[in-house]
Amino acid sequence: MEKNKTKKEIVKMLLNREIDNKDEEELLDLLVDQPISIDVDKQEESKMNFGDRLADKISEIAGSWLFIILFISFLVFWILLNTHILSENNQIDPYPFILLNLVLSCIAAIQAPIIMMSQNRQSEKDSLRNQNDYRTDLKSELILEELHDKMELILAREKEIIKRLDKLEKGNDKND
Repeated sequence: MEKNKTKKEIVKMLLNREIDNKDEEELLDLLVDQPISIDVDKQEESKMNFGDRLADKISEIAGSWLFIILFISFLVFWILLNTHILSENNQIDPYPFILLNLVLSCIAAIQAPIIMMSQNRQSEKDSLRNQNDYRTDLKSELILEELHDKMELILAREKEIIKRLDKLEKGNDKND
């Protein structure tokens, strides 16, 4: 009987609601009829606001090879501009490149929390996916267990029918 109680608790957990005392078959029918899997991407997308979308887009751009190549190109251009192209009197940022360091520090200070926001949201989505997979696996396990029980019942009844047929056949052989 402990096995039935465990199944009932699993079904309650899967459906995230209280269920009256019903027998195992009704619980499984309820579980089979009610979909438990969700589209995590659609669910999360519906909750995203403008800031979330912006953070994701910035993270997507900042984590690309195009951004890295363009940023390296910008740094090389900045250094060449201030060391070779402009004369010493017209340089925007002379050699220790203090302005460039300030710009890079500001970009890093802004970019890091934006990327972390995006990573946190991705982590939440992964957690939802894991929960969804777990619920689907539990549902599949319960359904397979129910099918296994039904197969055992069918096999037991088949053995009983074969025994009866053998008895009838033996009875007919004695009468002939």
